[in-house]
Amino acid sequence: MNNFSIKDKVAIITGAGGVLGGSIAQSFVQAGAKVVAMDIRQENLDARVQELRDLGGQAIGIVGNVLDKASLEKAAQDILAQWGSIDILLNIAGGNMPGATLEPTQPFFEMELPSWDKVTNLNMNGTVYPCYVFGKVMAAQGSGSIINISSMAAFAAITRVPGYSAAKAAVSNFTQWLACEMALKYGDKVRVNAIAPGFFIGDQNRAVLINPDGSLTERSVKVLAKTPMKRFGDITELNGAVQFLCSQAAGFITGVVLPIDGGFSAFSGV
Repeated sequence: MNNFSIKDKVAIITGAGGVLGGSIAQSFVQAGAKVVAMDIRQENLDARVQELRDLGGQAIGIVGNVLDKASLEKAAQDILAQWGSIDILLNIAGGNMPGATLEPTQPFFEMELPSWDKVTNLNMNGTVYPCYVFGKVMAAQGSGSIINISSMAAFAAITRVPGYSAAKAAVSNFTQWLACEMALKYGDKVRVNAIAPGFFIGDQNRAVLINPDGSLTERSVKVLAKTPMKRFGDITELNGAVQFLCSQAAGFITGVVLPIDGGFSAFSGV
C-alpha cells in the first residue's frame, strides 16, 4: 500500500479557498502531504489553512494569481525556501460565470464577450501558467505530478456553457500535450494527468440544477437521465482518484483525462 502514499509530498493546490480545492486539501493533509494552499484572496486562505492545521496537517497559505507569472514565480521561491521541493501541482482554480452562461432561450449572439474572455482565460491560462512555472521546478528535479481539471463539457457539447466548454476542451488537449513533452524531455518521473468531474452540486451551478423550492430543474432531470448511477456526485468522491494519480501506484500513467462521473461519459442514453 506504500505505493499509494503521498506522505511528505509537497502539494500546491490552486483555488484552495474554494469548495473543490478545500475538499482535496483536507484529504491531502489527512494523507500526510504538505499542502500549499494558494488562492487569490487572503481571506479565503486564512480560514482554509487554519482548518487544515486543525486536522493535524502541515499547511501554509500563499496568495497567488494563477494568471500572473511573477506572482507564481514568487510563490515557487517561497515554497522551495520552506520545503525544498514541489512534488505535486493541483490546478483547481477555475469555474464559470453568469455572463458566459446562456439562458435556455438566449442566443449565442447575446453572450457577453468580456465574460467569455474571463472564463476562457481563467480556465485555460489559469492552468497553463502554473504548469509553466511550477512544472519548470519539477523538470529540474526530474520528478513531479501535475493534475488538471477538465470537464464533461470537454467530452461532448453541453448546452449553455460555450466558454467553459471550450476552455476545458483546451485543458484536456494541453494535459495530453504537456504529458508527452515532460516525459520525452525530462523523464518518466514527471507526469501530467487530469480528472473530468461529472455533475456535482456546488455554489456555481446550484441555481442551474436545483429550483428555489429544492426540486430538480429540467437540466438536472436530463443530467440524471444520462447518468447510469442516477445521482449527483459528492465532492469528496474526487479525492481518491486525485491521490491515486499523484502516487507511485500511477507511475506509468500520464496523459490521461479520467472521468469521475457515475458513467455519464460512457452512456449513450439508450
